Amino acid sequence: MTASPLSVLRLGYRKGRDPRITTHLALVSRALGADRFLLAGDEDSDLFSNVESVNQRFGGSMECEYIKGSMGWLKRFVEEDAGDGEPGVAVHLTMYGEPYREVIPRIRRDRPVVLVVGGAKVPGDVFQHAQYNVAVGNQPHSEVAALALFMEAWFGEGGSERHFPDARLIIEPSARGKSVIDKQRLEEE
Repeated sequence: MTASPLSVLRLGYRKGRDPRITTHLALVSRALGADRFLLAGDEDSDLFSNVESVNQRFGGSMECEYIKGSMGWLKRFVEEDAGDGEPGVAVHLTMYGEPYREVIPRIRRDRPVVLVVGGAKVPGDVFQHAQYNVAVGNQPHSEVAALALFMEAWFGEGGSERHFPDARLIIEPSARGKSVIDKQRLEEE
């Protein structure tokens, strides 16, 4: 069975204040297996260009998309159409939620899933629209850490060991120093 699409929706993005943390959310999404990164709040083509640049150098094809009217989009996604005419599954990552390791086995995997990651102020509607409100801990913490821990558990053991066959640059694990293979340079030699 083919895995259902997994998207990450970043809410409340503020272009002047949040580019670094939001870029990190997009990079974690890409590296750990998301198919799409959705941005709600301020529109930012530079952020999308950065992700595309990483895709070109390190492989992968995660798509980025700007979402206008995030609460309307989320409601449609879970009630009507997740892109194929059928409802999807929304998982809201929040420190107020249930423990993620207990919730993950209950989440449907036969429908498209969106992981909702909040920003400065998460609208109360998110808690209502999401079928699952999950926490990686019930203390204040980083959205990036929450996303990474959830995705690692979602994809299971080895989920973070993702390899992209179309990568131009390949990082070889090393105990000391940096080892990067540039496939384009090798082909030119």
